[in-house]
Amino acid sequence: MSISTGFPDQAEQRVNQHAPLFAPGYTGPFVLVTALFLFWGIPSNMNDILIKQFMKSFEITRFRAGLIQSAFYMGYFVLAMPAALIMRRYSYKAGLVIGLLLYSAGTFLFWPAAIHRQYAFFLFALFIIASGASFLETGANPFIAVLGDPRTSERRLNFSQAFNPVGAVTSVLVGTIFILSGIELRPAQIAVMKTEGTYDAYLRYETMRVVKPYLLIGTVMFIWAMLILRTKFPKIAEEADEGPDRAKGRFLDLFKHRHFVLGVVAQFLYVGAQVGTWSYYIQYIQDYTHQPEKVAGYLLTGTLVAFGVGRFTATYLMKFFSPSKLTGIYGLINVALLGTAVLHPGWIGVGAIFLTSFFMSLMFPTIFALGIKELGPNTKLGGSLMVMAIIGGAAFPPIEGLIFGATHSMATALAILLVCYAFIAHYGFAGCQVRAAQTAR
Repeated sequence: MSISTGFPDQAEQRVNQHAPLFAPGYTGPFVLVTALFLFWGIPSNMNDILIKQFMKSFEITRFRAGLIQSAFYMGYFVLAMPAALIMRRYSYKAGLVIGLLLYSAGTFLFWPAAIHRQYAFFLFALFIIASGASFLETGANPFIAVLGDPRTSERRLNFSQAFNPVGAVTSVLVGTIFILSGIELRPAQIAVMKTEGTYDAYLRYETMRVVKPYLLIGTVMFIWAMLILRTKFPKIAEEADEGPDRAKGRFLDLFKHRHFVLGVVAQFLYVGAQVGTWSYYIQYIQDYTHQPEKVAGYLLTGTLVAFGVGRFTATYLMKFFSPSKLTGIYGLINVALLGTAVLHPGWIGVGAIFLTSFFMSLMFPTIFALGIKELGPNTKLGGSLMVMAIIGGAAFPPIEGLIFGATHSMATALAILLVCYAFIAHYGFAGCQVRAAQTAR
């Protein structure tokens, strides 16, 4: 038994540089599934715009606005295991089609929610959207990871995940232009509009601005579901070997893999850190630099561009460096950057938070790929638990809202995210060594 140092030797580097990203004959399914990474990046990042918009149109606190993320990521948590069981019983393809249809249905619910101006209705619609996205992530991540040579699984998954920030950037840019009106009323103006009886019409106008973008998104998702339904998906090795004599694995067996258990914890904390950072970035900017919401929205768009650049950069660097070591280094860098934002709120803090997106970019796909390695027949179940760990995105924003309510400091609220990156750095440097020790015999 040997223990990996995390540094690939020269022979391994040459293999990683020349090994194909996916098996021959899989171009069609690879493209269709890779596009899903872009698609689920749209609603999760549009939530950052909705938080700002609904604080205005429903006149709610940052804590209540944080429930947008709670409702959304609860959908991931609740549906991840059923999604895995359905795909285990049928196929990845079936799960992906179901996910796209749920996703589409949730977006269409924005229309009646806006007409009735019910915040709870919007939260339910977001839950349905996330339920569909949970199917997509539960299926697409392990599907891409096992689509070719296991030695290139991290690089392959990072490549596909690199399209996720394309969706993120698109959604925030669209939200900033078409959802945020740029109208930010002062208390005196609100009082005048209430006296004139025009304030309720203004709130209804702000609420209805979210409808058209979501209807367009829902239409695209429905069309993509039909495309996948009509495309032949050849069975990958994991599915082709299924039969009466094949070991199905057991759920409890997953907890025998220390690298997997630590990976689930790391994923929970990563998503909490990502969502907790982006959800309140607009508020941080406005609190400490007093910029209008449109400018703050464009800065949020910019940090998501940095996230996308980081994904493609990490995919390239993994040809030469250990993915786990890069994760550890990036985790430490983000501890330093976030600490700077906490201690130096203002433009320095805005810039530090802006840069965290570049270094957080490789974390989700790398943790996912490292965590589900060597799980064998439990790969789909393991992948579902990794997706369930996305519930971290539901946990942190409301906590930050409560801290802000108690301290009136967005910088202080962000401090709880430091522990997330510290643990991720630990996982990158040490959490995977046990997995290597178990599998290298």
